[in-house]
Amino acid sequence: MSLLNRERNEEALAAAGEVLRSRSLTQLAIARFLRNRVAVGATAIVIVMILLATFAPIFELLTGYEMDYQDRNFYSGKAPNWDAKHYFGTDQNGRDIFVRTMFGMRISMLVALVAASVALVIGVGYGAISGLAGGLTDTIMMRILDLLISYPLTLIAVIALAYFGRNIFIVFVIIGLVEWQIMARVIRGQVISLRNSDFIEAARAAGVRPIGILVRHIVPNVTGVAIVYMTLIIPEVILVESFLGYLGLGVQEPNTSLGVLISEGANSIERKPWMTYGPGMFLVVLLLALNFVGDGLRDAFDPKDR
Repeated sequence: MSLLNRERNEEALAAAGEVLRSRSLTQLAIARFLRNRVAVGATAIVIVMILLATFAPIFELLTGYEMDYQDRNFYSGKAPNWDAKHYFGTDQNGRDIFVRTMFGMRISMLVALVAASVALVIGVGYGAISGLAGGLTDTIMMRILDLLISYPLTLIAVIALAYFGRNIFIVFVIIGLVEWQIMARVIRGQVISLRNSDFIEAARAAGVRPIGILVRHIVPNVTGVAIVYMTLIIPEVILVESFLGYLGLGVQEPNTSLGVLISEGANSIERKPWMTYGPGMFLVVLLLALNFVGDGLRDAFDPKDR
């Protein structure tokens, strides 16, 4: 009887091993991510918020945004009214806050995506070169990075916006050029752990040039980590953009962002508190959801769980 059970167990283990071997590491990571209910729920929330921001012009038509803006004296600073389709109320100019929140979320997400992409490209390149080169080159590049990190973001933003003028693309570039520094450190650590691997030594022995090793072997092996870390810095980018908007250094009218809306509502929070409720709620929910998604991806791609 025990011999029969042992044979069955061996067959089950062999079948399980065959299934695992037939699935790639990416497929296994996706399966682990889908088992994380919190991360999947947060992903659904992010998708819903992206759809809301994408179809913001439809809400503009449904709420009569343009009509209310023209008759600003009548609709100015009204509290939330579901019968009038002003779900978050109106601002001091008679504009529907719900519609402006949708447009503001669109700008905040766009800033986050562009800035995070800039950080991804620059951070991966800089960190990979530093980690692969090693020695004096690595030391010099890291000291330069330490010098750049020491400068405060607010000071850099004020100087850049004063010199170039307030422009949404300048905001993109400023945030992206700051966030890449942390990305570079993460990628450098990954490259250092890879540069003495057998496949890297084999490439060197085969006469592959350093640039070829970097492009063909190093970058593909750190892309997964970089993308996971990118999802973690997107909430930070949104928070930084909101902070700049709150200080008056963000986007200009007629564009808006969640930070700008919160800043406008804070000026009259005692008399019209509803002006901050909607943008503040969407900002908090978006940040929490993105953080949960990033944590889920990090856990799914963690090499210790493979």
